[in-house]
Amino acid sequence: MRLKNKAIIVTGSTTGIGKAIAQYCLNEGARVLIHGLEADLAEQTQKELDPEKTKTAILIQDLAEASAPEKIIQSTLDAFGKIDALVNNAAIVGTGNIHDTDEAKFDRFMSINARAPFFLIKAIIPHLEKTKGNIVNIGSVNAYCGEPELLPYSMAKGALQTLSRNLGDTLHRENGIRVNQINPGWILTENEKQRKQDQGMAEDWPADLPAIFAPSKRIFKADEIASAAVYFLSDEAGPVSGSVLDIEQYPLIGRNLAKC
Repeated sequence: MRLKNKAIIVTGSTTGIGKAIAQYCLNEGARVLIHGLEADLAEQTQKELDPEKTKTAILIQDLAEASAPEKIIQSTLDAFGKIDALVNNAAIVGTGNIHDTDEAKFDRFMSINARAPFFLIKAIIPHLEKTKGNIVNIGSVNAYCGEPELLPYSMAKGALQTLSRNLGDTLHRENGIRVNQINPGWILTENEKQRKQDQGMAEDWPADLPAIFAPSKRIFKADEIASAAVYFLSDEAGPVSGSVLDIEQYPLIGRNLAKC
């Protein structure tokens, strides 16, 4: 087991990518703090992933609150006695462009997608230093420029990527803490499937994807992101730090749209 006895925090782990990462961590022998905003979803996730409730703990917490880092850290220590790794997965996904994004929307995207990981990392440094632990930030390929209608989301993910690159150097050298990031492309999560239906797409939209977006005729599964996260979280990654892994089907730079 690649994560045997490690205590891992996975924010936003009641659905989608976070839930898959929690599941993979448990499969590899870890203990996991399940975090989310809805108690019913958290309890359902725990029942599904850890029926005996021996390897998981639950915390319901809005990451925008100033007390969130302290509560997350203390809940993990109370449950497991230590912290070996942090996965900053929780995020707000939504549309917005330069014209329709007001200050409240902009601040909400930045608060959850960039500010919250920053201050959680800051607070958790002493605990990860003790275990020579590591951090995995879940970003997005939109960090590089973003789609026209995903501007505030993309900006926040760009900030997160800069954070990962910067701390991947400084925290590794100064505190022995590795920091890496995964940038998923288009992922078929429960929320994404429903989001596209809400936008007017057919119920079976994943079965009819344009080749320009899915050359393989399908988009990624959350499990495929989780398996990559386990590598970064495990000792197999060795000294890897400051790396950003883009999990996408095509190159974002140098892509020949005329031939797609």
